[in-house]
Amino acid sequence: MTGLNSANGNAPRAKDEPFVLPPNTDLAKFRRFLARATSIVEEVNVKVVNSQDDISQEEYMHPSKAHDMYHILEKTHFISSAVVAPRNVPDVQEVMKLANEFEIPVWPFSMGRNVGYGGAAPRVPGSVGIDMGKNMNKVLEVNAESCYALVEPGVCFFDLHEYLEKNNLRDKVWADVPDLGGGSVIGNTLERGVGYTPYGDHWMMHCGMEVVMPDGSLLRTGMGALPNPKADKSKPPHEQEPNESWQLFNYGFGPHNDGIFSQSSFGIVVKMGIWLMPNPGGYQAYMITFPRDEDLEQIVEIIRPLRIAMVLQNVPKLDNVLVSAALEGHRDSYSNSDKPLTEPELDKIAKDLGIGRWNLYGAMYGPEVVRDALWSVIKASFSKVPGAKFYFTQDRPDDVALKTRSNTFQGVPSITELQWVDWLPNGGHLFFAPIAKVTGDDAKAQYELTRRLSEEYGFDFIGAFLVGVREMHHIVCILFDRKDPDSRRRAHALIKVLIAEAANRGWGEYRAHLALMDQIAETYNFNDNAQMKMNETLKNALDPKGILCPGKNGVWPATYKKEDWTLHKP
Repeated sequence: MTGLNSANGNAPRAKDEPFVLPPNTDLAKFRRFLARATSIVEEVNVKVVNSQDDISQEEYMHPSKAHDMYHILEKTHFISSAVVAPRNVPDVQEVMKLANEFEIPVWPFSMGRNVGYGGAAPRVPGSVGIDMGKNMNKVLEVNAESCYALVEPGVCFFDLHEYLEKNNLRDKVWADVPDLGGGSVIGNTLERGVGYTPYGDHWMMHCGMEVVMPDGSLLRTGMGALPNPKADKSKPPHEQEPNESWQLFNYGFGPHNDGIFSQSSFGIVVKMGIWLMPNPGGYQAYMITFPRDEDLEQIVEIIRPLRIAMVLQNVPKLDNVLVSAALEGHRDSYSNSDKPLTEPELDKIAKDLGIGRWNLYGAMYGPEVVRDALWSVIKASFSKVPGAKFYFTQDRPDDVALKTRSNTFQGVPSITELQWVDWLPNGGHLFFAPIAKVTGDDAKAQYELTRRLSEEYGFDFIGAFLVGVREMHHIVCILFDRKDPDSRRRAHALIKVLIAEAANRGWGEYRAHLALMDQIAETYNFNDNAQMKMNETLKNALDPKGILCPGKNGVWPATYKKEDWTLHKP
């Protein structure tokens, strides 16, 4: 395995000598690669990662392009040797051909804001980062009649929303947004992130991709594989007008290929269609508070039939008390102890903030008569929980959480949700996110397990249940002090135990931090790891030199000896 390219990270080095070289690459070979890469993308778009400034960025809106800002291992463990920013699709193709020629691994990223999962950092130290968002950042098309957009990797949710606003399209269409609006639309979708309108399942709402393959070739998926008879064939393929149904019908003909590019190392998505939500003609966010911790089972049992029947139209968010508390203040605002908060302390926080031990946020869409009918069912259903209280946004004008969710649920992006990271000094976070069926028993079991283990490792439990149509994401936020080695160590140890304990109960994570990919991949092991064997077969066929994102989500190419690289030692 590659280590630091000097005796220590602070040793003097030449301006083109990185902290970490790519595997099986000496400095002379690396310099030749850089020279060739510079000839492709121009010097301004090539940066060697070799100074403390390159690994000092710790702001979400100005993220590091080279390492994990919320690192749990050493800062220089997951780190790029250099970052190359293609200007266009041909640049991406040429960079991939160059990487194959030199047999240097590359790690593409869109914006570097995949916080909680590794940011822009590569799984294999020394890989060359490919910054897809710096230059390739255009909204290529918005069709308000058919309700879709076509975007490049550098388009974040703020950008798409601002495009709709600037072009007076918000009265026709909304773009669904996740909690944090700075992430790439393509990046979030490929990682199967979620938002909160009825269009909140971003992967479900994508339609048609243009992909650069590991060998540098180019394809369009779905209906994009059918040429447009009106296209100018004298233009290069990436500039040719696509088939008019590309963003309208996802499947095309034959095997549906899109799935192999989601959370994978099989290609680089350079364009993607995303369906937009028609303006519903009316909207109302709401909040329902529940006074007791033990109300959780009943709440979830009420949610399930309402969600399946689409009475709950959007992804409802059920927060525990500390999610709201962390948006309103730092931990030292509530306690002077460094021990996990106690039941009396949690009850006092809920009382002081005028919220519940559990708080449900949702929204209703459509004309007033529709919203009134929905609300009558929702209110009657949750009134079965003793002490439940019901609020609209205007009832709590100073409530940060409700105001933020009210915007998010109607496609208005923000970064306010990130304030809970400041719960601790130098806040960093990991997400533990198991999937389970929507039952009170599962919710109770997950909550009891994750809270007990969080507190055993010295952390407050901060978490939420996000209910899809037939499943729930349980998002457990492990907050740690990233400048405290012991805090990082405990957070890492905690999440490894949580992964193992969850797998023993049939719960699997849907997304993983770089340091945890191998462990989580090993839990999806039905029939002697049949799925991983298929993934490895695809990897070795499409990327025989193992150039693109080796190790991503536990898929190691044959060119890497997996046991030498895995971070999970059973």
